[in-house]
Amino acid sequence: MTYGTSDTHAGPGPVPPAVARARWDTLIRSGEPVLADGAMGTMLFAAGLQFGDPPEMWNVALPQGSIVRQIHRSYLEAGARIILTNTFGGNRLRLSLHGNERHVGEVNQMAAMLARAEVEATGVDALIAGDIGPSGAILAPIGTLAYDEAVDVFAEQASALAAGGVDLLWIETMSDLEEIRAAVEGAKRVAPGLPLVTTMTFDTRGRTMFGVKPADALRALRDWGADAVGGNCGNGPDELLPVVTAMREADPDVVIIAKSNAGMPELVDMKAVYRAEPPVLARYAVDARARGATIIGACCGSTPAHVAAMAEALKVR
Repeated sequence: MTYGTSDTHAGPGPVPPAVARARWDTLIRSGEPVLADGAMGTMLFAAGLQFGDPPEMWNVALPQGSIVRQIHRSYLEAGARIILTNTFGGNRLRLSLHGNERHVGEVNQMAAMLARAEVEATGVDALIAGDIGPSGAILAPIGTLAYDEAVDVFAEQASALAAGGVDLLWIETMSDLEEIRAAVEGAKRVAPGLPLVTTMTFDTRGRTMFGVKPADALRALRDWGADAVGGNCGNGPDELLPVVTAMREADPDVVIIAKSNAGMPELVDMKAVYRAEPPVLARYAVDARARGATIIGACCGSTPAHVAAMAEALKVR
């Protein structure tokens, strides 16, 4: 698949909104399943990241930044056509846990540039998604984070990702509808022209930890202007596949995302271990597509080998 010369954007700097929208529309309207990448954190731990250290700071260090690039390359070579930046915890609240809150702009912009460099180096027609995870705090009245402050936190990160040259913004692993609404509002405030996708984690008997049902999440996120909606992370394919079904039944037209963990995590020697081998995720990919998912990827515990198996099963390589 190609975007055409009128839709190209190379080099550093923001992607023009019209170009970003054209890229997204071309990919989604192809009628084919779109393969997203797998875990970043799992690969960083395998490369030497220590438990408790902020993975986002690898974007601005050497040789760690080169390792981040290598991970992106591995997923592109495995068949991924959407890769997420190494910025899951790149907002100022989470970065402040290690005294890095002043580096929000630098960390996020460099993450986008690292991903862009690999897309251009490989020549693969892939989109770069600016990854935005939870704030790390709980919104009032249950917690202490004010809604307006949450919007500002997410807007700051989204602005830096857009400045770095992402093609879309990807808000993921959310449990609270109010928090994801704040993230959507912040993203749209600073990058209204970029496509926006959103996923929640339904890891509590088919609901999020805050009790949100898949169909309710879909309707809310659709109404707030998300271009795609779905589920990610959780306890593996067996948990995520019913989420895809429920969302598709709630709306036959919305673009649905499925990005499952490689099985249910087990704690072994203080490390999370995921038992699902690549053939398991290959079967999940086919099943997710049959249930109505368009964008299919993997999450915690997955590797390029998992994504390659999924690409082969979906016949998208």
